[in-house]
Amino acid sequence: MFFNSWMDLLHVAVVGVLVYFGLILSLRLAGKRTLSKWNAFDMVITVALGSTLSSAFLSKDVSLAQGLAAIVVMVALQFAISWTMVRSARVRGVVKARPTLLFDRGEFLEGPMRTQRVTHSEIRAAIRGAGHAALEDVEAVVLETNGDFSVLRRVQQPGERTALCDVEGAGQ
Repeated sequence: MFFNSWMDLLHVAVVGVLVYFGLILSLRLAGKRTLSKWNAFDMVITVALGSTLSSAFLSKDVSLAQGLAAIVVMVALQFAISWTMVRSARVRGVVKARPTLLFDRGEFLEGPMRTQRVTHSEIRAAIRGAGHAALEDVEAVVLETNGDFSVLRRVQQPGERTALCDVEGAGQ
């Protein structure tokens, strides 16, 4: 149960090292886009690569060549789809989500917030995280395709004052 044989350990060590370097080589050949911030497509590829890597490491039913071939196929597919996304708006629309405007000129956009399952407090936290103390300091908040919030600051007119952005204890 805890130990079968030294040959099993040697198999895991040798195959593990070879598959690891095969994965690194494949990812380097595929380019930086393969390792960029995640969207749904990137997450699927990452989970599939992890599963394949695990099978190649631990399963005696999967040969080293099969494990490496599976990794190369997945990285090649990721590269091909990324390459196609750059050249085709239709493919890009299927594979990648579009950014969503959640807050615009002092107004929370309830419909998009509900669709994206984002709360007022998450938007306020993103605004504070971007270094803004007040909602009035912000022109817009966008939920990007990778799940990050982009906070676009408002250009404040001289002499304008703003109230603190919904922070507990503010204004006391």
